[in-house]
Amino acid sequence: MKKPRALQKGDKVAIIAPAGAPDKEHLLQGKRVLEEMGVEVVLGRYVFDMEEDIAALDQKRLSDLHEAFTDPAIHGIFCASGGVGTARLAPKIDYEMINRNPKIFWGYSDITYLLNAIQNFSNLITFHGPMVASDLNDEVREKETEASILSLFTGESFTYDSSDSPLAILFGGKGEGRLVGGNLTLLTNGLGTPYQVNADGAILLIEDVEEPAFKINLMLTHLEQAGVFDSVAGVILGQFQSEPEEQKRIQKVLQDFFTGSSFPVVENFFIGHCQPNYGVPMGVNAKLTTSPPRLVIDSGVEVI
Repeated sequence: MKKPRALQKGDKVAIIAPAGAPDKEHLLQGKRVLEEMGVEVVLGRYVFDMEEDIAALDQKRLSDLHEAFTDPAIHGIFCASGGVGTARLAPKIDYEMINRNPKIFWGYSDITYLLNAIQNFSNLITFHGPMVASDLNDEVREKETEASILSLFTGESFTYDSSDSPLAILFGGKGEGRLVGGNLTLLTNGLGTPYQVNADGAILLIEDVEEPAFKINLMLTHLEQAGVFDSVAGVILGQFQSEPEEQKRIQKVLQDFFTGSSFPVVENFFIGHCQPNYGVPMGVNAKLTTSPPRLVIDSGVEVI
């Protein structure tokens, strides 16, 4: 897979909204955070659009995506927020153009669908990471969230262990493979499509938010019956934010589902709908161990 060029001070980056219009004040606060890192930030032409006509809105979102990849002055593309609708964009994207113009593409939640689609058809490393309006605004932003973006400048590998959060082992062992995955709902939605996650020999990341335990159980079972877990090298579980009582039921579902697995499973990574929210490259090599619990991830960028 191609690695995009690492960011440099003075580079221009774009903010687009392929899944939904962000809160304007939050977006401007997050934009300022990126600018303080030393990059010039431009907004997609249609980043705040909220048309009722779905076809017209999809065309605007697609236009911003294509323009950001084709503009030679732009070196990174950050999604403003999550939302809905990226699955509708996937068949319309010019993947060959993206392959010819590799650059950082960063987001999560509904953006999961695009992360996997671009990996599958553009052969490009993508990034599961905090979004500009959702995670970098002044109300929720934490220093670890902000700091994880700085890896885009350094090209350093990333080690996640219990100093970052209290990791818990659901099943022991060790595994090595590409890091893939993302939001559980979107991974399930992609099954049976050309944009399905390729988890063969991979470390699979799963996270979600405000989904009831019974639905998480259904989605995990769907992935299992579709063969997604047949040849994974390991599973890491991010956060599954919910109300306290529902959280207990979710924890029981996860424990019951993964106990006795043939691959290592470690939970409580702060990746996804949480603060801090650590950004990680998707498609690069990763090593998962459980003695002690640790995930080591190769850099997702190439320093030139």
